[in-house]
Amino acid sequence: MPASIRILVLAIALLAPGALTAQENVAPTIAKFEQKNPDFKAAFASAYGYAVFPTVGKGGMGIGGARGKGWVYEHGRLIGRSTLTQVSIGLQLGGQAYSEVVFFQDKAALDGFRTGHLKLDAQASAIAVTARVAGDLPYRDGVAIATMAKGGLMYEASVGGQKFSFKPVGD
Repeated sequence: MPASIRILVLAIALLAPGALTAQENVAPTIAKFEQKNPDFKAAFASAYGYAVFPTVGKGGMGIGGARGKGWVYEHGRLIGRSTLTQVSIGLQLGGQAYSEVVFFQDKAALDGFRTGHLKLDAQASAIAVTARVAGDLPYRDGVAIATMAKGGLMYEASVGGQKFSFKPVGD
């Protein structure tokens, strides 16, 4: 296995340990988003649904990737689990961990997520928690993304996209 692939696998393994994907980490993650930016309280309250990924590990050296496990809610009620997967190509080096929330503006957006039709391309942009939301999230096709850094250091000028899986609770 090439050294760059070994480094990538190691970075993702270290930054996204399984213990950090438990459902009990969702409430503290939401609280951190709201603490860093109080506008997120209204965003969670007004969203039709949302997926919370408490920890996403990302690493890269030329070729990069990210992975995280999360929980999906409709009107604040748990409906399923999800896995976020990202592959990127370009100038990148290092590793980092972050939290991510995907907000769904309406039923159609959440249904698209459930059926596997949500794939975020390189044109999708996330709101960093340090930025003010100013009441309304910038939804694109019914979806808005917010991220909050947890740690690590990564230099990046790459292109990639995110893909999500969905598994209903009880399956």
